[in-house]
Amino acid sequence: MLVPFVLYLGALPFANRVEPLVFGLPFLFVWLLGATLATPVAVWLTYRGDQKRRRS
Repeated sequence: MLVPFVLYLGALPFANRVEPLVFGLPFLFVWLLGATLATPVAVWLTYRGDQKRRRS
């Protein structure tokens, strides 16, 4: 669950720039969009790992 935290806050000072443009969008916007899409994956992986640990 540290992945979303690091993507949103930890790396923000390094990603806070307009250039380069990615698909015509500022880099920060693309970074935050990627972090938003990665958060449910991280939560699902945590849930899946917790369920495996509970079964054993």
